[in-house]
Amino acid sequence: MAATAIWDVKDRLDRVINYAANPGKTENQGSASQNMQGLQNVLEYAAREDKTEKQYYVTGINCDPAIAYKQMSQTKLQFQKKDGILAFHGYQSFSPGEANPEIAHAIGVKLAEELWGGRFEVVVSTHLDKHHLHNHFVLNSVSFADGKRYYDNKATYAQLRQASDRLCREYSLSVIENSQEGRSEHYAEWKAGQEGKPTWRGLIRKDVDKAISESMTFTQFIATLRKQGYEVKTGVKYIAVRPQGKERFVRLKTLGKGYSEDVIKERILQNRIPKKQEVLLEPKRKRIAAGRSPDLKKTRKLKGLQGLYFHYLYKMGVLPKHTASRKRTHFLLREDIRYLGELTAQIRLLCKHRIENAEQLLSYQSILEQEMAGLSAERKSLYRLLRRCKDNVRTAEYKQQIAGLSKKLSRLRKETKLCRGIQFRSEEMKEKLSQIKLEENEKQREEKEHEQRSRSSRSNGQYEP
Repeated sequence: MAATAIWDVKDRLDRVINYAANPGKTENQGSASQNMQGLQNVLEYAAREDKTEKQYYVTGINCDPAIAYKQMSQTKLQFQKKDGILAFHGYQSFSPGEANPEIAHAIGVKLAEELWGGRFEVVVSTHLDKHHLHNHFVLNSVSFADGKRYYDNKATYAQLRQASDRLCREYSLSVIENSQEGRSEHYAEWKAGQEGKPTWRGLIRKDVDKAISESMTFTQFIATLRKQGYEVKTGVKYIAVRPQGKERFVRLKTLGKGYSEDVIKERILQNRIPKKQEVLLEPKRKRIAAGRSPDLKKTRKLKGLQGLYFHYLYKMGVLPKHTASRKRTHFLLREDIRYLGELTAQIRLLCKHRIENAEQLLSYQSILEQEMAGLSAERKSLYRLLRRCKDNVRTAEYKQQIAGLSKKLSRLRKETKLCRGIQFRSEEMKEKLSQIKLEENEKQREEKEHEQRSRSSRSNGQYEP
């Protein structure tokens, strides 16, 4: 089975660069602009030696992988199209154990030649660093043949999907049956799904399934969704829902084949025959420990950023509580389960370095950046010595020292990224918690008013219908 996806590469590649940057290969060597440097970063990531067995599985189509950045840049300059989308980053992933590196790379090269080989420069690389083999495609957005741009849309994605499936069948590999042809997910959504993490659409799908299973009529289904906190738009061509805290409505039919209004009604009809409801146990929440002190008495006294993170994880249901609560976790917090690894790393950094406020965080980040600058300068000096060195023993020593510095820089970059993430995440946490608090207060006020009306009606001998 080969899953495919393709995304455009624009001037800002923070997420791709932070995820994939190779410290020893991504240094700006001179006059490249920020935009064109972004293209170079993607090309370098696709052809990283630690992922491709020293580039044995890297192939250039209409270009030389070693100078692909230069050739793609020249094409853009020739047709005066340096702005906008720089390239397209494609992905083809195989099921674990289904293909060997030679077959995976052969399929990737054939796919790229068939789809883009007549007009575009493409670098194809097969990465071997995961338990599943996967191909990366870096496609120049401008054609070397006529200067026209490549346009990624539903039709071109459908061609990618169909060609990939056909080639997989030719090599006796499985394919994804009943896939939604021509439909490309957003990168974050697709990546979360590949890694088995919850997505916000997946959470909606789960809630819709639950509402269907508990309903005997379509009206009851709508009411159940509203009880779950969804705003439901009915009386329109396609029924749509909006989760708590989200700005846009989602049409149920876009959730998959079994979620159109007609199919939902058919599924509800199957509930008419009374069945004994199964008691489904809630999945065990993974408990995490931050720092070296799991003592909850201490965590309750935490303030500032540390207190904010612990409180947020309590509200998410990740950390244990003293009293069991059946209160439903808010949708905004449920979807953040996908970022649990990131949240855990951030809270560990806060606790390890005793960072309580934004000033301390910025101070620690500044220390990291100064140390990185020193190590980078030292590594550049070693690179200069290495280029001039002709002694094998000294060359090996320089390479070893460079590798050690690169390892240290990699660790410091990760911590710096965590610091930047905490700055952004903490503000987002505050906003979400504030929004949830307002909703809870509003709900309590409505419940209190309802209770007062009920008491008033009973005291007057009247009963509400």
